[in-house]
Amino acid sequence: MTTVAELMDYAEVIERYDPVLGLEVHVELNTNTKMFCGCPNTFGGEPNTQVCPTCLGLPGSLPVVNGKGVESAIRIGLALNCEIASWCRFARKNYFYPDQPKNFQTSQYDEPIAFNGYLDVTLDDGEIVRVEIERAHMEEDTGKSLHMGGATGRIHGADYSLLDYNRAGVPLIEIVTKIIPGHGGRAPEVARAYVSALRDLLRALDVSDVRMDQGSLRCDANVSLMPKGTEELGTRTETKNVNSLRSVERAVRYEMTRQAAVLAGGGRVTQETRHFQESDGTTSPGRTKETAEDYRYFPEPDLVPMAPSAEWVETLRATLPEMPAQRRKRIQEEWQLTAEELRDLFNAGAVDLVTSTVDAGAKPAEARGWWVNFLAQEANAREVELAELAITPAQVARVITLINAGELTNKLGREVVRGVLAGEGEPDEVVDKRGLKVVSDDSALIAAVDEALAAQPDVADKIRGGKVQAAGAIVGAVMKATKGQADAKRVRELIVERVGG
Repeated sequence: MTTVAELMDYAEVIERYDPVLGLEVHVELNTNTKMFCGCPNTFGGEPNTQVCPTCLGLPGSLPVVNGKGVESAIRIGLALNCEIASWCRFARKNYFYPDQPKNFQTSQYDEPIAFNGYLDVTLDDGEIVRVEIERAHMEEDTGKSLHMGGATGRIHGADYSLLDYNRAGVPLIEIVTKIIPGHGGRAPEVARAYVSALRDLLRALDVSDVRMDQGSLRCDANVSLMPKGTEELGTRTETKNVNSLRSVERAVRYEMTRQAAVLAGGGRVTQETRHFQESDGTTSPGRTKETAEDYRYFPEPDLVPMAPSAEWVETLRATLPEMPAQRRKRIQEEWQLTAEELRDLFNAGAVDLVTSTVDAGAKPAEARGWWVNFLAQEANAREVELAELAITPAQVARVITLINAGELTNKLGREVVRGVLAGEGEPDEVVDKRGLKVVSDDSALIAAVDEALAAQPDVADKIRGGKVQAAGAIVGAVMKATKGQADAKRVRELIVERVGG
């Protein structure tokens, strides 16, 4: 087994080999019920409380197709520029896993509901890459194995395993790309950008919550290498169930360096599934990869074929929302953003948050500044996504309103935001509790200015002599004395008045 030490330098990998990708993304749909039964489709229930004879595969139970699931599959296919099948059917994919109670998965094989599409994705420098879609097909999720007693949560080293079938039968759409060649050292970035763009598209369609941390969006990354100057595809590995954008990029990069070391050492890459280790960014062997023949596909006899009419497909096409790429272009024009500013906005995951803040009364530039800068720093410090911060766009808009009204300075505004994040209430409540309102009483400010001038007579003399820039030292002293609650502009005006007087 290849160890972490048996890796090739990345620059050498790119010099000697051409990476080829294939990405399979599994999306759990947000339907109310499972794909073939009436059990609730919700995350986090008590183990084995959301099951019935059908999703447990008990004798005599029969499946019924979830119509909303089919509708979501067609809308996903349309959004991915796919052709929609006029006739398709389900198949049985036969394999044994403890968390697959029927010993087969109801899926689609050679007759998927959507095929031959594409998705244009934008890389960090603005380059657009077209990723071609082979198919998007419907299937059901498996249950979940919980390996207990070990240090890693995996079966190796565990004392025993528990099975939770709540997830068995949850509607899945598997989106499979065609091979993605020709991107050299940027292949890992292409993989991350594709999954990110796909997540944005699915979120816009409102067909899934696309929570990678909860497994409702999972990526299997297929990687192979071709020696430079050859045309024959190398042997691929499939790194299973990678559950973050960063991990997709790391997994692809690691497999490239690992496979290159194997090939350069005269070995052969084994076609297998591999597991990604979040802790150190490595992959480890899983099982030898099956072929389609190993699964013994055959048509599902308990479900009739589906034949979506052209009229129904066009009705669903009319329900598609504004696609992310179109939204990017519109936002850039409306908010007058540079390409770099737009990229920062999307990379921060702040588009919806800024839009909602603008809807609540803030100007685009103000809202963008708060979310992309200060609030992004707060999210990084807490190691959470920006949208997971305990503050709403309406609350951010209120802070901006208070600043624009002169009741808060930018510094005080940040303190108010920190108070909201700490659970101290609405912005106005935090202002009152912490006593953060700007000191606007001129009499109090004049007293503070006079005290500062008296303490620094040499600075006062410089100001009288025409060196107005020296007033900064007095402004700083007044701000310190008022705990940052003075209006700096008004303080400067009063200094000039008092010195002149």
